[in-house]
Amino acid sequence: MPYQPWTQGYSPYATPAPVSGVAIASLVLGLLCCLPGVGLVLGVIALVQIRRTGKRGTAMAVTGTVLSSLGLAVWLLMLASGGLSAFWGGFEEGLNDDGTSLSVAKGECFDTPDGSLEGDTYDVDKVPCAQKHDAEVFAVFKLTGFGSDYPGDRAVTSVADDKCYAKRDGYAMDTWAVPADVDVYYLTPSPDSWDAGDREVTCVFGSTTEGKSLTGTLRNDETVLDDDQLAYLKAAGVLNAALDSAPEDAYVEDDLPGNKAWAKRVADAIGTQRTMLGGHEWPTAAKKPVATIVTNLSAAQKEWAAAARASDADAFYVHFDKGARLIDGRKTVTVRKALGLATTPPAGDADGGDGGTGDGGGSGGGDTGLDV
Repeated sequence: MPYQPWTQGYSPYATPAPVSGVAIASLVLGLLCCLPGVGLVLGVIALVQIRRTGKRGTAMAVTGTVLSSLGLAVWLLMLASGGLSAFWGGFEEGLNDDGTSLSVAKGECFDTPDGSLEGDTYDVDKVPCAQKHDAEVFAVFKLTGFGSDYPGDRAVTSVADDKCYAKRDGYAMDTWAVPADVDVYYLTPSPDSWDAGDREVTCVFGSTTEGKSLTGTLRNDETVLDDDQLAYLKAAGVLNAALDSAPEDAYVEDDLPGNKAWAKRVADAIGTQRTMLGGHEWPTAAKKPVATIVTNLSAAQKEWAAAARASDADAFYVHFDKGARLIDGRKTVTVRKALGLATTPPAGDADGGDGGTGDGGGSGGGDTGLDV
């Protein structure tokens, strides 16, 4: 019998069918839950493709389809309940949490990680103002007028310093109620956070005594004051602002024109304060002490106006001394007591606030010694 030809028989090492790439993609997306809708669609496509071509990956396609279905259900639930917005907001905050300003608002209090309000910080712990805290926020504002490039530490801190001190009295209107060791601090953008779009400055009160905490809020503005207290403090603030605008030179002799212009501002402010006090209907206990203040203000305005017309430094000093004594802040203690305001003049002010000059009437101009 002739030999039979060799034929190719079954080989146990035959090449297996390829795995569906679509099934792999469906499984990956199902595990990550980042695009559950896409993972679900890919899973269905993979199952149809496997049935038609004989490729492997059925288990992966089924698993990806199930996981994507669960992920899609979770996303729809979060969207319906508003949780998705909160999640995305937290995600964006996490991306931007690289030296940007802290998420604290006006009126809130917080502790810093090391208890210091100096140097760099990236996080704070909000705490109730009623308990001990490192700082209290009294203003938050955006820096404007700068380009996209960081303008430098000096330019940023200069604006922050000016605006924070200017906003201080609007939050703590009764300056007598602010402890002597409390001062203004501020958090500004860093070069890195500036590049990320940060332009926010946070102004806070903090203790100048190392390691000392604050307790209780320092806020006393229209949100907590009654109408009579607010009227008095607004009137006092007009004069204090004028007194605080004194020339930088310590002596009148060094800048007589500047001091005369300052005396004119004070005289005008006294007139405004007198009108504000006289035009308000005060409670019975405060009527007489307010009337006394108004009388002193009338006499003081004449002296400051005369100082503004002085021909030389000696004449300026004569009227300045008389005018300063007439607006001595200690003369306001009685009316403050009647209105329920702080009655202890700020420490370090020889003549108190609310118009007290604090320099003993000897220097003229320069530092008025006000703690406004």
